[in-house]
Amino acid sequence: MRLLMLGGTEFVGRAVTDAALERGWDVTVFHRGRHAPPPGVSALTGDRTAGDRGLAALAESGRGWDLVVDTWSGAPAAVRDAARLLSGRVGHFSYVSSRSVYAHPAAPGLDENGPLVTGASPDDGGDVPYDRAKRGGELAALDAFGDRALLARAGLILGPGENIGRLPWWLSRIDRGGPVIAPGRPDVELQYIDARDLAVWILDAAADGLHGAYNTVSRPGHATMGELLEACVRTTGSDAELRWTDPEVLLAAGAEPWSDLPIWLPPGELYDTLHRGGHTKAHAAGLRCRPVEETVADTWTWLRALGGTALRRPDRPAVGLDPELEAKLLAP
Repeated sequence: MRLLMLGGTEFVGRAVTDAALERGWDVTVFHRGRHAPPPGVSALTGDRTAGDRGLAALAESGRGWDLVVDTWSGAPAAVRDAARLLSGRVGHFSYVSSRSVYAHPAAPGLDENGPLVTGASPDDGGDVPYDRAKRGGELAALDAFGDRALLARAGLILGPGENIGRLPWWLSRIDRGGPVIAPGRPDVELQYIDARDLAVWILDAAADGLHGAYNTVSRPGHATMGELLEACVRTTGSDAELRWTDPEVLLAAGAEPWSDLPIWLPPGELYDTLHRGGHTKAHAAGLRCRPVEETVADTWTWLRALGGTALRRPDRPAVGLDPELEAKLLAP
């Protein structure tokens, strides 16, 4: 198989690239040149935000591919321009989208037929809201490839290479040891996807010619908050003591769910939207999710290889609880 990866040097894109190389596929990576391309790929360089000029290397290559995978999350013009350029040269287009495209609030168990946000126009530039940008990207992919387009609507993505900082923050904090604020209750169910499981499914689905939308996420309760944090304690070998704290106490102190306390959400509409979504269609199509212990251990190995500090996407804010606020919450 010949794969064109748009991106391919960070997190999900890198996971897709690595999975394809492990299969012996012929992989071309088109990227901006900010990071070194993975060994074993052909590399083309260009900036998709520069319109046709930025796609020159891709246009002039004259190559064709069996499939292309795109993870773009900004203004959808980049998806539109690339998809139009490639529609006659690529057999299948997989777009890594998001369950954020569903209108909020999304009911528990919502499947792929749920109501959607209005997609941003490809003519919209600047700071397009994430949900509308992703839906706009979906529409651009469908416009160019029709029933040759696969929309992988991922949920929370974790695993080695994470450049948002959620699981890396928990690992680093727990590694420091001592009392650690653990939000809510340990039996709160989580729903997420390891980037490597997402990558494997996308390649399998594309090779099989699947098209349309799939919620690519684990079942609700694939892990609990307690299982995740306890795995962090075991993996790091830390003496950390998890102090489970009621949501009301955390909120009253000004601790923000999801950002200050990554991954965690208190009960309510947002929790239902992000941790209780429909998942059966993708699982029926072969999606398999590895145990939380493996995701945590491999992320820790990767983080330690980097010296303990992971690179973070410049367009995303830092996450994690302020030490002063944590000390206040831990005080007797």
